[in-house]
Amino acid sequence: MKLLNQFNVLTILLLTFVFHSCKEKQDVEKQKPEYIKEIDAFIREAHKEGIFNGNILVAKKDTIIYQESFGFTNASKNTKLSSASIFNIGSIAKEFNAVSIMLLVERGKLSLDDYISKFELGLPKWSKKIKIRHLLNYAGGFAMPKDVDFSSDETAFNSLKKIDSLLFEPGTNSKYNNYSVFIQQRIIEKITNLSYKEFVMQNIVEPLGMTSAVFDPTPDHRNRTSCYGLDGVECPEMEYISGWLWQDINDLYKWIDAMNTNKLISQKSFDTLFHDPFVKNAIPSLGQYFKKLDLQRHNGTSYKYRSVFLNDFKNDIIIIMLSNNGSNVVRTSASIHNIMLGKPYKSIAQAIEKECVEDIELGVKAYYNLKNSNEAKKYPFDNPAELNRLGYKLLELKKNHEAIKIFQLATTEFPDNANLYDSLGEAYLINKNYDLALKNYTKAIELGGTNGNAKEMIRKIEKLED
Repeated sequence: MKLLNQFNVLTILLLTFVFHSCKEKQDVEKQKPEYIKEIDAFIREAHKEGIFNGNILVAKKDTIIYQESFGFTNASKNTKLSSASIFNIGSIAKEFNAVSIMLLVERGKLSLDDYISKFELGLPKWSKKIKIRHLLNYAGGFAMPKDVDFSSDETAFNSLKKIDSLLFEPGTNSKYNNYSVFIQQRIIEKITNLSYKEFVMQNIVEPLGMTSAVFDPTPDHRNRTSCYGLDGVECPEMEYISGWLWQDINDLYKWIDAMNTNKLISQKSFDTLFHDPFVKNAIPSLGQYFKKLDLQRHNGTSYKYRSVFLNDFKNDIIIIMLSNNGSNVVRTSASIHNIMLGKPYKSIAQAIEKECVEDIELGVKAYYNLKNSNEAKKYPFDNPAELNRLGYKLLELKKNHEAIKIFQLATTEFPDNANLYDSLGEAYLINKNYDLALKNYTKAIELGGTNGNAKEMIRKIEKLED
């Protein structure tokens, strides 16, 4: 009897523990903000529909509130992605050479107004015109020849030496290119007597505890992903210049946090990298900055690798998305951001595209059904860009008649939008319906014009009719 009583007591205690554990878990779930559940539902649906394959991390006020992995590390689909999976982050990796430059500026090793000729890299005479600050803002004037060979550091250097003239005077314009990045890395090596990789590992990666970060990993490197398309075909291994830092999503979060909290460089240096002094609306070293939103967005592309992070200073939100499957992470991250801000976040274009392709009348009907449904608040029906984007997608698919119908719908919904009439004019022009093209381009001009495009197209149509 004594043993039986002890067993009963233990059973009761165990059941009590399980009950309280379950209750605590339920209570924690209830305490989560509603937007976390909405983010999870949205991203799971996106994965199910083949829109997203990759890793996602969302943080608010220095706390990771959502983190998940969806899909596989390569085309074989034998290994699932995890938080330890490392990705090629494309152009986001260029932030590391820019911050390395600022570290050396803060240490008094160089000045942003130093001309690159000072570092005796063996470059042509134009190196006497280009300053380091030009490199940071892609304002050096480099043209990128179509046949340029970037398969190795040596071939890139040889192509640089063959450039005999610049596309524009340094500081007068901006053109995104990898020459600027390549030269920055060589200057860092010249000053420090370290390889670029060694400098970054010693001065950035190790101090920040970025445990997964690795330069140019081989295909068999631990936790390395490979990219592949929706057709299941794996991307070829890239032969390219060195210096690309791959990392997992947690290391990228550490990097963004370090920039936000000035762990590596001062706020003054951060702001210097953030704002292009030469060209308005250009994309400097740290990606785009949207002043009205007080938000930084930087995205990268390499084959089917897609990466993006949103750094919302105003609302203290960080969103990171890494994909190895060609996912549109820029649009998806914007949707997640809108969820957190309580704004419409689903794509109208995406919701009705299939119906529009199969039967445009059903597509238009689907639009109005959606607009009048209980789900309408989740869609940006006040944003003309949604229908405009869908119209151009249909043009890409050679669905000209369907595109015209969507642009007609758009001008009905937004009768004062000049850009939509411009788009409708273009669709009619493609269909060689010149009279209706002229009519809509003229309407676009009456509504304020489209930066001269409508007038230019009218001139072209008049020449065609002569």
